[in-house]
Amino acid sequence: MIRLISPVEYRVPPWAKELVVDVDGKPVFKAYTASAWEEGHNIRWIKSPIDGSTIAGVYAPSWSQVDSALEKIYREGRRAARNIPGERRLAIISRIADLMEQYKEDIAQALVVNAGKPVKAAHGEVEASIDRLRRAPLDLKKLHGDYIPGDWDAHTLESEGLVRREPYGVVLSIIPFNYPLFDTVNKFTYSFLPGNAFIVKPPSADPIPIFYFVKLALEAGVPPSSIALLPLPGRESGRLVGDRRIHVISLTGSTETGVKVIREAGIKQFIMELGGGDPAIVLDDADLDLAASKIATGIVSYSGQRCDSIKLILVEEPVYEEMKKRLVEELAKARIGDPRDPSTVMGPLIDEVTADEVIEAAREAEEAGGKVLYGGRKLGPNYIEPTLVEVKDKEVLRRLRVFRDEIFASIAVITPVSGVDEAIELANERRYGLDAAIFGRDINKIRKLIRLLEVGAIYINEYPRHGIGYYPFGGRKDSGIGMEGIGYSIEYVTARKTIVYNYKGKGIWEYM
Repeated sequence: MIRLISPVEYRVPPWAKELVVDVDGKPVFKAYTASAWEEGHNIRWIKSPIDGSTIAGVYAPSWSQVDSALEKIYREGRRAARNIPGERRLAIISRIADLMEQYKEDIAQALVVNAGKPVKAAHGEVEASIDRLRRAPLDLKKLHGDYIPGDWDAHTLESEGLVRREPYGVVLSIIPFNYPLFDTVNKFTYSFLPGNAFIVKPPSADPIPIFYFVKLALEAGVPPSSIALLPLPGRESGRLVGDRRIHVISLTGSTETGVKVIREAGIKQFIMELGGGDPAIVLDDADLDLAASKIATGIVSYSGQRCDSIKLILVEEPVYEEMKKRLVEELAKARIGDPRDPSTVMGPLIDEVTADEVIEAAREAEEAGGKVLYGGRKLGPNYIEPTLVEVKDKEVLRRLRVFRDEIFASIAVITPVSGVDEAIELANERRYGLDAAIFGRDINKIRKLIRLLEVGAIYINEYPRHGIGYYPFGGRKDSGIGMEGIGYSIEYVTARKTIVYNYKGKGIWEYM
């Protein structure tokens, strides 16, 4: 069992006291309704994944509060955001980064206690969020339009056209539990920069860092009517996503959630990063020490609760046994424990249900003839060992949950392949297509894999890591819609508008 440093408790920092009221000795966070911080009609209590203790509460807004916020942001907020000159919007974003830098220790602490992130990972998420805000000027490269001369078609002579980009108006961002702060910051940056108003629906499990972000955004100068924080439970969000006052939905989450949102939302603009669980392909000329180290990191990072976590390892037969051995050695190095301990590498999963899914998937593989090479045990209600399952029979592999589905935890399956053709076939059979990793040196094999793998991003001699989105990524198949990344996401929250000027008979052009 995991030994905890101490019982878990959470105290709201003094600079954020206005966000909460005290209820039975616990802080309860208020919603922000595009005008004020408001108490709601009931309280949803938040538990820390570290030990399951209740650390805070969130007021869920009533629909009348949600409707009022939507009306405010639609009637006033979208105009207020758009009417701020672009250079001032950029200055506001920079000011948010400064404020986050000032309070980064408090925000990181919220990630540790509320999301169960190891200390190093929590600080990394805060730093990545600040970095993303500071890289906002790079998004501007995609905000430019086009000029179209009319003299290339007989029907458009003596005319010219401009194609410009403008904000859609209101962007609803639906945030996952695994990177609550960064995903909010990222979606806000590419939405607000071109002049959209911004609504955020935080995850139910770990919303606290998002409350702090919204407070700092308001303090930095975001118009009060241009932002809203609506902590609705996911099951009650259908009415929100279907509201016609929302123009764009930016969602990071499971494929199942994405399908549900599309059905409920109607005709809107979507940008979605959905399920993943990436394949790693190890060629017979790979640096096996490098591959084992990188793949192990790709499995254990944030306990596998990442869309880009490695879930399938395909190894060419000549190096399979040695690769398997080295990977087990690397997984054994992962220190599992209380995320408040700076030496911890793997903390808890977000809930016990996911931990049980890992154990059941490992058991299913064993019963089908596979072998658990490492892990497969619970170390507490929602603490697990990183788990590596070997399945050599490809027909058995195709039936197993570890292959078919994305189990959002540190569990991967390894199998030998005869060559790159079999690796491509197996990787592409999965319904997901987010990323892939390739380890090796043979440029011809690597080039063939690059051409034929049905994924949105490929990492050569590196584990998949989206970081701040400096390199864009985007899912294919069940892994999403659109492209995330600096200078790319902005294309999905801005609309193209064509303007045609007619100068016929004005003597501006004299054609031969």
